[in-house]
Amino acid sequence: MRKLALLLGSLVVVASASAKEVVPAPVVVEEAPVQIVEKEVIVYRDKEEGFRPNGYVDLQYRYYGDTEGQNQDFGTVKDKKDPTAWNKANNFSRLQLMGKINMTEKQALEFRIRDWNDLDQENVRQKSETQTRLRYFYDHGNLGDSKVNYTSRIHYLHQEGSQELEYSARFNFAEYMFNNDFVKTTNFELVPFYKYAWDADNSSNYTNTVGARLKSNYDLPWGFTAEFNLYADQNFYGNGAEKIVKDGDKAGKEDKKFVATMEAYLYHTLPLYSNDKVSVTFNNEVGYDPYVLWTQHKAYDETTKKESDDANYTLYYTSTIGVDYQATPNVTLYAHVGATYQNWTRLDENSASNWRWQPTAWAGFKTTF
Repeated sequence: MRKLALLLGSLVVVASASAKEVVPAPVVVEEAPVQIVEKEVIVYRDKEEGFRPNGYVDLQYRYYGDTEGQNQDFGTVKDKKDPTAWNKANNFSRLQLMGKINMTEKQALEFRIRDWNDLDQENVRQKSETQTRLRYFYDHGNLGDSKVNYTSRIHYLHQEGSQELEYSARFNFAEYMFNNDFVKTTNFELVPFYKYAWDADNSSNYTNTVGARLKSNYDLPWGFTAEFNLYADQNFYGNGAEKIVKDGDKAGKEDKKFVATMEAYLYHTLPLYSNDKVSVTFNNEVGYDPYVLWTQHKAYDETTKKESDDANYTLYYTSTIGVDYQATPNVTLYAHVGATYQNWTRLDENSASNWRWQPTAWAGFKTTF
């Protein structure tokens, strides 16, 4: 019995031990501390370039043919009833070099040199001369808090037998003018000026002129642009420059004269063809250049003993086909051919006539820098 009791006790102890769940000891894992390292970021920006002088140069050769119906007198009106003496300037050429240099953000210089040469060497129709024009601009910026731009211009012109020097103050009111989807005013300048003109021999044959101009440009629909200008000039003549006027039944001299003049132009360009290099356009231009509205003293013809009308004008229409070729990004070659229809010799408002065609063509190249 005693052995049996010991055996049963042993079995109970073993059963209890096997029934217990064995729990492993916890394992402690230490996490390493997180370190945030900020790296320096370098940002590269394009350096802003300062002003760099820029501009363009244009070289052009132009030909003018014989006016339609021109007679053997080469445009000299020997008989005022002669209906074929249309135009004195025929069959001649013009070589032109022009350009503009923007020297600083505020200063610019324009130049234009023209050289005319007669191609027939006929004295009565000769047109051979050289003209040089220089213009310097200084942009003063807007006036105060307004949107009116103020620019100064100094103008110098030297042509056959005469020179002129002019200062003008140009106030542009374009920002205040009429603009909508159909008409946009791109330029509207009021320009007071003073001009001194004199003969090449520096004699007393000079003219002082003070006055004002209105110069305006407009963008119109369908490829049209327009230009309209008004001029009011008060001229004061030196000895030898006086104008011949009527003094009773005789000719007299006047040392001052006021003149009001208008210019009006309408331009249109119609693209006909274009690709990456070549473009072809149909170009039209109509203009009053100029229309003399009124003069203080009428011109007097000592031969006929008659005065001219107050108003006279030149009205023309020029039509051309033009081809442009983009040789490089900075060089363009161009050529135009067409004709001008104009009243050539009779300009008086009430008797303007002699409307005839004169062929013309020009070619050249323009480079920008």
